[in-house]
Amino acid sequence: MRDPSRHEELTFSGIQPTGTIHLGNYLGAIRNWVAMQDEGNCIFCVVDLHAITIPQVPEELRSHIREIAAALIACGLDPDKVILFRQSQVSAHAELWWILNSIASMGWLNRMTQFKQKAGKDQAEASVGLFAYPVLQAADVLTYKTTHVPVGEDQRQHIELARDIAMRFNTIYATEFFPLPEAVIPKDAARVMSLVSGQTKMSKSDQDDNSRINLLDDPSLISEKIARACDGLGEISGSQEDLATSPKAENLVRIYAALAQEDVGKVVEEFGGSATERFQRALADRLVAELSPISQEFQRLLSDKAHLDRILAAGADKARSIADPILDDVYDIIGMSRRSRFG
Repeated sequence: MRDPSRHEELTFSGIQPTGTIHLGNYLGAIRNWVAMQDEGNCIFCVVDLHAITIPQVPEELRSHIREIAAALIACGLDPDKVILFRQSQVSAHAELWWILNSIASMGWLNRMTQFKQKAGKDQAEASVGLFAYPVLQAADVLTYKTTHVPVGEDQRQHIELARDIAMRFNTIYATEFFPLPEAVIPKDAARVMSLVSGQTKMSKSDQDDNSRINLLDDPSLISEKIARACDGLGEISGSQEDLATSPKAENLVRIYAALAQEDVGKVVEEFGGSATERFQRALADRLVAELSPISQEFQRLLSDKAHLDRILAAGADKARSIADPILDDVYDIIGMSRRSRFG
């Protein structure tokens, strides 16, 4: 067994294949993943096991897996620089999940806010998988002895749970085997809200397509959605304090600032006091310039599904080469064995 106290820095994160990637995913996470790929060892995963915690249509799920992979690559992730794969193709995730389910407590899971949000009032009918989803997320991270996990603020609680589980494992078995992963919330990660309300997070599950900009929206549709979002806003406020009183306007200004990689105050200074139409055109132009090349590359990648499958399969081989020895050690620590020899 390798030195259990030695933990090399490694970044891991994942995204569910449950629909088209939207602007919130891009500005809030993926653009930062692209920047990270030149800074150290990175593993990014299409978490299809997470997706089936709620009902999925099999053919749609297969399509979504490829679409998410194509979108990630089109956004700039380089499979030669990072490990990109499908979660279900690396069995170590599910195996470690079961072991960690025996470490985590019901009390910890009962406190997880996202289960309550996703299950709603009908929690008794929710799947066990949805309830234990955070433990699988911990397994995703700990399978690779991950040290850093780029997440949004809404996922911080899940990383805290992964730390708690790692700490309990280490305590029970008197080891320092698992590192305590750190949540990484980049300062320039944008929290993008719904274009309709400006008060709820932009989501692919929102029934109203006008609430989000999808990465594959064509230029005319992007312009239409921004025009609709700006309708009735009047002029853009010249102060950040006043801007904060209008969630829709503040959200749009923050989107512009994130795209331009500028401070919100600078955007307010540029557009404050001017007619909304000027800001509307500028924001739509920014979005089209940023997203059109991504959309074109996405379509090119998706035209060769076999090539995408090969990329994901090669990534899974690389992931297994890291995960399997770690899981072998876990089995040894808990008194079991994955290999034919026992004892």
